[in-house]
Amino acid sequence: QVQLVESGGGLVQGGGSLRLSCAASGRTFSRHAMGWFRQAPGKEREFVAAVWWSGGSTNYADSVKGRFTISSDNAKNTVYLQINSLKPEDTAVYYCAASNFPPDSVAVTRTTHYTYWGQGTQVTVSS
Repeated sequence: QVQLVESGGGLVQGGGSLRLSCAASGRTFSRHAMGWFRQAPGKEREFVAAVWWSGGSTNYADSVKGRFTISSDNAKNTVYLQINSLKPEDTAVYYCAASNFPPDSVAVTRTTHYTYWGQGTQVTVSS
């Protein structure tokens, strides 16, 4: 089992920044990739970004490229999501997820690729 705990969300003005963290514990050796997703009220959960534990490759949704940066600290078993130039449409609950399966650039964008999920952290952006 892998436990994931997100933190770092909050209320921020448009144009501001946040850094979300996702701390992993448990059977961490079984992880291949970590992803961030978000879900706004009344909408489906959508892919934001992913990082490969081995090699550090990354993948981003087109809507966040240039503003969001995903990174990992293997020694701390923690994944980060730096969010800059926040917009009201970024308001959502942000979830991190861990996958047991070898990643590829398409698979990591799908919720079904991930086995473990955190409880989510709320990000609210005011205009």
